[in-house]
Amino acid sequence: MRDIVSCFSENAVNVSQPPRSSYSSKSCISPSLVPSVQTTVAAIYKVILSTLKQLFIKLTWCRNQTLSINFNDDPSPCFKLNTNLSFFRKMKGNKVIESYSYHSKMEIFWDLSAAKYKAGPEPVHGFYVILVVDSEIVLMLGDMAEEEINNKFKATIPIARTSLVSRQEHCSGNTLYSTKAQFIETGLPHDILIRCSGEHQGLKHPVLLVCIDDKTVIRVKRLQWNFRGNQTIFVDGLLIDLMWDVHDWFFNPAAGSAVFMFRTRSELGSRLWLEEETVVQKDEEDRVELSLLIYACKNI
Repeated sequence: MRDIVSCFSENAVNVSQPPRSSYSSKSCISPSLVPSVQTTVAAIYKVILSTLKQLFIKLTWCRNQTLSINFNDDPSPCFKLNTNLSFFRKMKGNKVIESYSYHSKMEIFWDLSAAKYKAGPEPVHGFYVILVVDSEIVLMLGDMAEEEINNKFKATIPIARTSLVSRQEHCSGNTLYSTKAQFIETGLPHDILIRCSGEHQGLKHPVLLVCIDDKTVIRVKRLQWNFRGNQTIFVDGLLIDLMWDVHDWFFNPAAGSAVFMFRTRSELGSRLWLEEETVVQKDEEDRVELSLLIYACKNI
């Protein structure tokens, strides 16, 4: 009997969850290539309160050293903070926001005074950002969040059901882009690396490589002609559609960027995620799908 991967697609690639101690991506990276730098990171969270009220919260970290928070579909941030430590800023505090449109009260707690960063605008440790909506904790970010909640909220406070549904990263570099993604809440983060090889090695036709945990899941030859496409992969038992569009890398490099998208599917169906979903099964309504979008700009 054929396994589920080969039954679904002859080109599907299965990526199991390896021991993190054995991880290495050196085979996908040339020492002469410098990794890209994140310029903007935006994450959208779906929240379901105990009252069954549903809302979406968007957090955006920018390279100009700002953190902004948007509530539902409001394009104007309800909260904005300058995270530049070079100037006198209130790097620790809290703020109460009343949303009359959605009849909700939001309180934000933050501490970025000791935050540590790598190359991007999003801190990696030494910080916390906590959001409370209608007396329920809806978001806890940072390695210091749990300790702060234990200290600040002596009484029991309910925690809403929160799921990450979308993450967008804007990167700038020279055809080497790396990030991490956790496709399932109970799984481990996976290292994702995107590389366009051969362009600076004198090869006539560049090759696109996408690696997950040191395993090549996509190899696209003659990239100038195959600048758009999609492929199916399996990660942690999930069916994931991977799409690439690098048209602007070759035909509009001054103004455009390449787009890579990873999206989990809700079922083992035959339709592509690009098609419109007209029927939603009852047992899938609460199932959360994750989309990871990477906008990759090349330095000219």
